[in-house]
Amino acid sequence: MSGYRIRKGKEIAFFLAIAILTLITILPLFHIIATVFINGLPSVAEKGFTFLTGTLSEGGIGPAIIGTFVLMFLSSLIGLPIALLVGIYAYEYPDSLIGKWTKTLLQIMLEFPTILVGVFVMNIIAIPMGSYSAFAGAFALAIILMPYVAVYTHEAMRQIPFTYREASFGLGLTRIKVIFRLLVPLSKRGVLTGVLIGMAKVAGETAPLLFTAGGLYQSYSIGIFKPVGAIPLLIYTLVQSPSKVDHATAWGASLVLLLIFLLVFIPVRMSLKEVKL
Repeated sequence: MSGYRIRKGKEIAFFLAIAILTLITILPLFHIIATVFINGLPSVAEKGFTFLTGTLSEGGIGPAIIGTFVLMFLSSLIGLPIALLVGIYAYEYPDSLIGKWTKTLLQIMLEFPTILVGVFVMNIIAIPMGSYSAFAGAFALAIILMPYVAVYTHEAMRQIPFTYREASFGLGLTRIKVIFRLLVPLSKRGVLTGVLIGMAKVAGETAPLLFTAGGLYQSYSIGIFKPVGAIPLLIYTLVQSPSKVDHATAWGASLVLLLIFLLVFIPVRMSLKEVKL
């Protein structure tokens, strides 16, 4: 009986330790969210709709919001098709020389300093064009986005049982049809998770935009080959100012950026039903 009590006590202690460690792990996240809301909400509420549509001189961050969405759209347009194909290739030809190097390079790119991506794109696009631009910023963000999508695509497709491929080939389907009509739809949950994580990553990037986008906050951008603003870049600029007004605007911009992430990521992630294999 005493042995049972000891085992039961150890089990309770173990689960209690896990619960405490889990709480410690997620507590910083909730602290960040709470801090951003507490400091940013008064600034947004004070200026109202003007904060979301006005220029910086009017007390708003409208150009930065539009610029962020433009950069996310353009970077997705550039990076997603390439990333999906790279992930599919790495899955389909894992033992080939190119496939092995592709997986290695993708892992390296996940940890590659993003500021170096900005310097690279500045030299190949911004300097030859003679100007910062939304295109240069989006190209830099696309490079950062691609490894996340490619790795998640590869890993998601690896989880599909091989019997699905065999059955499809047995029915006479070609390799392309098996990949795009069967395997990709079955792995859509993992693929979209990679897309969302990649987009969340690029939405909050600052370093590459310092060398590519330029920043535009007193007016709205008029083309993809012109300088463009972005919320994280604006926050970086404002926090360096000694003005308390600029700091308040930076907190408000942080809240808007957080809400953009939460409103895009959470509903889409929750709407995906896991495929039963």
